[in-house]
Amino acid sequence: MFQRLLKIARQSKEDSRTMALLPDKIKKSALKKAAAHLLENEEKILKANQKDIELAKKNKLSNALIDRLLLNPKRIKDLAKSVEEIAELPDPNGEVIRDWQNSKGLRIQKKRVPLGVIAIIFESRPNVTAEAAALCLKAGNSVILRGGSEAFNSNTAISKIFNEAVVQEGIPPHAVTMILDPNRKNIYALSKMDQWIDLLIARGSEQMVREIREQATVPVLGHGKGVCHVYIDSVCDQKMAENIALNAKVQRPGVCNAMETLLIHESQAKELLPSLAKKYLDAGVLLKGDEISRKIVPQIQKAGEEDWKTEYLDLILSIKIVNSLEEAIVHINRYGSGHTEAIVTKSKENAKKFLQEVDAAAVFHNSSTRMHDGAVFGLGAEIGISTQKLHARGTMGVRELTTTKYVVYGKGQIRG
Repeated sequence: MFQRLLKIARQSKEDSRTMALLPDKIKKSALKKAAAHLLENEEKILKANQKDIELAKKNKLSNALIDRLLLNPKRIKDLAKSVEEIAELPDPNGEVIRDWQNSKGLRIQKKRVPLGVIAIIFESRPNVTAEAAALCLKAGNSVILRGGSEAFNSNTAISKIFNEAVVQEGIPPHAVTMILDPNRKNIYALSKMDQWIDLLIARGSEQMVREIREQATVPVLGHGKGVCHVYIDSVCDQKMAENIALNAKVQRPGVCNAMETLLIHESQAKELLPSLAKKYLDAGVLLKGDEISRKIVPQIQKAGEEDWKTEYLDLILSIKIVNSLEEAIVHINRYGSGHTEAIVTKSKENAKKFLQEVDAAAVFHNSSTRMHDGAVFGLGAEIGISTQKLHARGTMGVRELTTTKYVVYGKGQIRG
């Protein structure tokens, strides 16, 4: 097993050197071909996905997790559109970030360059296969993909279809590799190949990301858990607040930017919570809350300390009534995971305070947490949402898959 992975890593490293020098017109045509190829093979992808869905139901995965796994004609169309949009993005390679001349007459440029080989570990969502590969190629990298066993058939089909297309258009044959062996030991073997792999991006459970970090010698960028909050302020448009709070939880509960805890200012709670709770209950949401919220809506179950820091990824919501903006900020900074936080308010002053003092990768004013997304931000797609602070934070697109180097032009200068 190790020797086979080592061969993959070496081949990927070799092809990454070619990728770094590849003209953007080749990358663009390859990704456009891949997008078209995905649409042309929709039936094949759906058949493979159906096998994964049937197995997921047999294994009694939650409805929210099955939704993460599910592909349908619309999602395949959206996936192809994402790949097309990535193709049209500006090529970040060679971008001059800074250009200056020092006192010794050296002309110094700081330029953007590819990272090299990126390994991506991910679970559930098979669309990541094509989107992650497209982003890495556009940035001039090679990529090694290892998806979760629950999406084995979908990932196999998508990776084969994608690779066939891009290789035909001039992408090196080992620039995109999908590891199909479900053995979990593959993950830890990859994480130690720092001679060949430049960055490992881990998207999955908190436990998986932690275990990889503990064993890795390759730099690890974790797509952390999303304990996301919406805070409804004392001065707000109640209709807007309801729409945002409902969307943030119900629209797609099994994803990392879905809201897990709703905070409501006490002045809004008695009027707003009953109607909002009814909508949640009608949508099948299990509600847990503090004592004040339970007095207002008896159907709300008691929330414990663990609930405030839990990423449910399901139709479950924690609710807390707060007496001030300051209390909301303290709660978020204590229990949040640094992913995505939102405030609904008419007050510019309160919005400014929230946006400045909440420590998260993305903070929103009068918008759903579900809007923290690469495609929504105009990045085509995202490789993940990083909750750490180095080297990237928040939704990661093409530019976040590059690094920099200094290019220096001299006229014979030497150090005295």
